[in-house]
Amino acid sequence: MKITRTAIENALSSISLPGSGKNLMADNVVKNINIFRDEVVVDVETDNPTLQAKKKTEASILKAIHEQVNEKIKIKVNIFVKVVEKKDVNLIKGKPIEGIQNIIAIASGKGGVGKSTVTANMAVSLSNMGFMVGVLDADIYGPSMPIMFDVAGERPKAKNIDGVSKMIPVENFGVKLLSIGFFTKPDQAVIWRGPMAAKALNQMIFDAEWGELDFLLIDLPPGTGDIHLSIMQSLPITGAVVVSTPQAVALADAKKGVAMFQQKNIQVPVLGIIENMAYFTPEELAENKYYIFGKSGAKYLAEDLEIPFLGELPLIQSIREAGDMGRPAAMQEQTVVATAFKEVTRAVVSEVVQRNEKIPPTEAIKITTMAGCAAVTNQ
Repeated sequence: MKITRTAIENALSSISLPGSGKNLMADNVVKNINIFRDEVVVDVETDNPTLQAKKKTEASILKAIHEQVNEKIKIKVNIFVKVVEKKDVNLIKGKPIEGIQNIIAIASGKGGVGKSTVTANMAVSLSNMGFMVGVLDADIYGPSMPIMFDVAGERPKAKNIDGVSKMIPVENFGVKLLSIGFFTKPDQAVIWRGPMAAKALNQMIFDAEWGELDFLLIDLPPGTGDIHLSIMQSLPITGAVVVSTPQAVALADAKKGVAMFQQKNIQVPVLGIIENMAYFTPEELAENKYYIFGKSGAKYLAEDLEIPFLGELPLIQSIREAGDMGRPAAMQEQTVVATAFKEVTRAVVSEVVQRNEKIPPTEAIKITTMAGCAAVTNQ
């Protein structure tokens, strides 16, 4: 009795898996066929783990081969259940935006630690390094970016793209910008519940034509809440940066901010902590450092939490003046302030590169080199 592989395959082609309707041969359900004289061994892979389905599949194979090839053939059927990785239904994942490579959330546990100032100056520093940068001012209840970029009187224009009306971000100093501040009067309070705020944010995210960006920085509101969850549900965040001052009160809330991003159902990589207002330096005594809020508190917190410490920024009058005038201090080249912001920004870019190398890239994670930022290495 001669048994050919072709005859066995033809017989198996007439069988479908119970429940799924997959053809054993056409849908690559049969993984292997071994023929030993008058014996045939068939290996089958199925995603149906029930005993009933296994028995029905085995019976169908025996019947088909006996009827179509030879009834005297000895048949052994091995059925393997395909292991499907169980998805965490509670995991919050956002949708990528075409053209945006890396999305960085800038957060703080407490208000008043200089998060928005850090965001604005980091954006300018990235632009100076040659990156294409955008800023989304997600601080719905206290938008600061229009003032810090001297565009408080501007309004985003609308443009028809492929039959769809899109907002064109306002641009200044090489940074594209959208903020709820563009759509409210200066003296108008934004009194919105969470769903309304989330809807406004989604419009600024998905109804805008951001174009090609290496980095989109998101200036989050202080604390942890609805807006943060809405952002993380809307966008695949590459990583988060937490800003804090050195004092214990601010550090306690910064710790909560880090914990939020590390929640099991959020899982946003924390790129590190920045210590803002680390020390005060008077203009007339540039070498003197006065640790008004304590010393190295954020650095010690980073060590305790085993996350990177991205650097410290001084408390200098010119930083405040530059923000009020709409000229971010990072634009003041060859100054102590600009250098401090540049070093912190380098550290952030370095962490993004390492994060993209260590974690499997998603559609929102593209930068894997230091192109445009050759001086990122520690000096």
